[in-house]
Amino acid sequence: MKVGANTIRPGNLIEHNGKQWAVLKSQIITPGKGGAFVQVEMRDIKSGNKTNERFRTADTVERLTVDERTCTFLFGDDDNITLMDSENFEQITVPRDLAGEPARFLLDGMEVTVDLVEGKPVSVALPDSATFTIKETEAVVKGQTASGSYKPAILDNGVRTMVPTHIKEGDRVVIATVDGSYLERSKE
Repeated sequence: MKVGANTIRPGNLIEHNGKQWAVLKSQIITPGKGGAFVQVEMRDIKSGNKTNERFRTADTVERLTVDERTCTFLFGDDDNITLMDSENFEQITVPRDLAGEPARFLLDGMEVTVDLVEGKPVSVALPDSATFTIKETEAVVKGQTASGSYKPAILDNGVRTMVPTHIKEGDRVVIATVDGSYLERSKE
């Protein structure tokens, strides 16, 4: 299916120059002079090689048809993650790179979406947010609680993030899996 280059989003799968690519990053750039263009970082599905490509906003690209599967995260190591297909309970082991930067927020039992092209896994998408416990953060100093101010914190999975000053150790917080930013205090 042909789509406009300006509609390409991370996670999309496209065909370009006879190869299949997974889009990692996409940004529309409007220079001071000349027309706008789309800067796309993408990974070759078969070889794993990454490249950057520029498309004019008026260009069209072929978007691949994808089979989506819901899977449950079981376990992982530095290189691979193991998932279980929710329909047929088959275990799938895929490279951690298919999940990209959000892979650091994988939790046991987390439901993820796996995209398959011709039966081969090409990307893993996490939910938009996940709940974590604050393992370590600085104590609040009286008078330092102005709204909009943030302090560093370490989550129970070891990832560093910035949280509002009223958050303390042991609090449960909701974090955006895309960039690791604080969303809200958990209601759990």
